[in-house]
Amino acid sequence: MLFKSQLKQTNSNLQLKYIDLFCGIGGFRIALESVCSQYRLKDKKIESICVFSSDIDPDAKKNYEANFKEKPQGDITKIPIESIPKHDLLLAGFPCQPFSICGKLEGFEDTRGTLFFEIARILDYHKPYAFILENVKQLVGHNKGKTLKTILKILSDLGYYTDYKVLNALNFGLPQKRERVFIVGFRDPLAFIWKQPNILMKPLSEIIEKSVSEFYYASEQIQRNRLAKYQGNHQHKITIWHENKAGHISAYPYSCAMRAGASYNYLLVNGKRRLTEREMLRLQGFPDWFQLIGSYSSARKLVGNSVAVPCVVSIINSIFDAVDKNKFKVDQRKEQFIQTTLFD
Repeated sequence: MLFKSQLKQTNSNLQLKYIDLFCGIGGFRIALESVCSQYRLKDKKIESICVFSSDIDPDAKKNYEANFKEKPQGDITKIPIESIPKHDLLLAGFPCQPFSICGKLEGFEDTRGTLFFEIARILDYHKPYAFILENVKQLVGHNKGKTLKTILKILSDLGYYTDYKVLNALNFGLPQKRERVFIVGFRDPLAFIWKQPNILMKPLSEIIEKSVSEFYYASEQIQRNRLAKYQGNHQHKITIWHENKAGHISAYPYSCAMRAGASYNYLLVNGKRRLTEREMLRLQGFPDWFQLIGSYSSARKLVGNSVAVPCVVSIINSIFDAVDKNKFKVDQRKEQFIQTTLFD
């Protein structure tokens, strides 16, 4: 059972050890620590401990260290697996470009796509009780669904019960239409439920900064070009204008998905200026204490590659709920249910 052998108890608390792979600027970590600061499992407080983090991007590592006081290790393919500490939970937003509609959709033919197998390698060796993986929603239909089927088959062969679902950040209170597929897995067949919270979308007025420098404003030519292309009308005071790959302009009271490699001007507040670093972070659900260091182009890339924090918060809450309610463990060798408790 989860936390029965792996999770250590200290006084009245439970220590949940986790690893943060392809950690970026730490969206998964913020979500987990946020939940653990409030959640009680079997009337015990959960203390989350990050025992290992890794990312190949130098800017991501600098920002992660600046905010969490821990420097992630580098290229996961070059890290000896035995040097990764034992852990209860694996978190990974593995590289999405091989499966993204904005890329070439090469999947496992792209070397970045093979990084999933690094996750599988760690799961096989360390056998953590649970994991959460994240990727673009195009993974679901990539290669007519065969890619996801392969991933789920590998995870099943490693002894995990899995489920997946596409979640949209708009449904979790964020004013950003960001659809991502999440895959969860457990060593036991838990009754995991994907919650669909009825959270009102935070208005852009709570995201957009009141005054910004001229640096963020698009040129007058770009502003005129956007205005000439835009054929609609809207009744909202604040909108974010989006130009798609075909050049079509739309304006919504929320943002379309932020992308790491997109044009500087594909998202413009009221068709006039680019998002600030703080606005980008808020659109992903990051708290205002989080600080970005580095250039604007670096910030766009890092935030665009991150996760929507409220989506992960919901998943972690569901995991803890499923563990808390699970009263049985399947003994597959005896083919019978054995009644047990979580923290014997």
